[in-house]
Amino acid sequence: MIDTLLVANRGEIARRVFATCRALGVATVAVHSDADADAPFVADADQAVRLPGNTPAETYLRIDLVLDAARRAGADAVHPGYGFLAENAEFAAAVTDAGLTWVGPSAKAIAAMGDKMAAKALLADAGVPMLPTWTDPGQVTDFPVLVKASAGGGGRGMRIVRDADGLAEAVAGARREAAAAFGDGTVFIERYVERGRHVEVQIFGDTHGTVVALGVRDCSIQRRHQKIVEEAPGVVPDDVRTRLHEAAVAAGRAVDYVGAGTVEFLLAPDGQVHFLEMNTRLQVEHPVTELTTGLDLVRLQLLVAEGEPLPVTTTPVPDGHAIEVRLCAEDPAQGFRPATGTLHRFAIPGVSAEFGPTRGLRLDSGVVDGSTVSVHYDSMLAKLVAWAPTRTEAARALAGALARAELHGVATNRDLLVRVLRSGEFAAVDVDTGFLDRHPEVFAPLLPAGQLPLAALAAAL
Repeated sequence: MIDTLLVANRGEIARRVFATCRALGVATVAVHSDADADAPFVADADQAVRLPGNTPAETYLRIDLVLDAARRAGADAVHPGYGFLAENAEFAAAVTDAGLTWVGPSAKAIAAMGDKMAAKALLADAGVPMLPTWTDPGQVTDFPVLVKASAGGGGRGMRIVRDADGLAEAVAGARREAAAAFGDGTVFIERYVERGRHVEVQIFGDTHGTVVALGVRDCSIQRRHQKIVEEAPGVVPDDVRTRLHEAAVAAGRAVDYVGAGTVEFLLAPDGQVHFLEMNTRLQVEHPVTELTTGLDLVRLQLLVAEGEPLPVTTTPVPDGHAIEVRLCAEDPAQGFRPATGTLHRFAIPGVSAEFGPTRGLRLDSGVVDGSTVSVHYDSMLAKLVAWAPTRTEAARALAGALARAELHGVATNRDLLVRVLRSGEFAAVDVDTGFLDRHPEVFAPLLPAGQLPLAALAAAL
């Protein structure tokens, strides 16, 4: 049994894990940088241990400091959240070598999926469908292609190349970016599918040999290869859903997967599915799966880490529809430039629950009124999720809540999200990973510039 859990992360995911721990009676430990000393996630924990410094390299990426914090706080388990060390096989091994319970897949599975080229080879042998892939630029004859980093993710090290003339420069640039971001400049090239949709399957495995698919999500609305709108269940034909579930379970079984994981695919316009990558952690978008299945995925993570069998062994039938948006401190009109400063007001009307699988309008937030948005970390402030009996109702409720939200002090992507959710193309599921590139109209602010002085005066009065 886990008595005291340390979350080796920050922000909304740390708060999310702490919420389930409180419900289960598990004591919690936060680790925090100096910049995060007054952050809400620190106050949520039963104990907090300082990691001296501000940057991730000084703090959240220091395996030695995190393990020392666990020892000092008396923690007997570690949850990595997502980002930072969540998919670091060395960290997973170090936690278990220290005699602590690791809430995640084995270090072996993380390592196998962390090298994307090795993962593609392994899973191709398991029957998972793949895109044509090259490691030698000289072998590429068909365009367009996508240059990708073998390590890491989040869109870093990615380049779309439409002809042979631009390939060498794209490969060199991707290598530099990947080396800077992940310490590994290895890249590969795969065929680029025009108008492809990014769909994924949530899987779960336990130590008793069960691997189950918990449904399909659609994450096609992206900026710079990073997701900003996610939904479940993904709207796909039944035969495609079956193939996705089967391929995802095969991927999990190929590496004896334990815990929460996500197998990501590209869905081509002709209905063909192709493996992209496997994320060996809990995903940012896990709430939409929770709201449509009624499952608490963090609770399942803890049960599996304790050696218990999964309480669900077959794919649940989804109930209703859930849509999530990532509310970020950034200015879409300025190339998604990150915004920093004090968040003077953060209020979203109609929220029925925070951090739990409760239907209605759910808020998973890492900030509150007065929070400081730092230059050191990711720009995401919160996730807002709407559940409703139908997709149309969920999109309408989510857009309405966002439009009425009070967000003062830093620029956000709120207006962009509202316009996407209210667009006719989104309503018709006419979406793909290039949606934002083709629809510049969604970048227009909700309030025309000419009305801003009047609105500001009214607010002041």
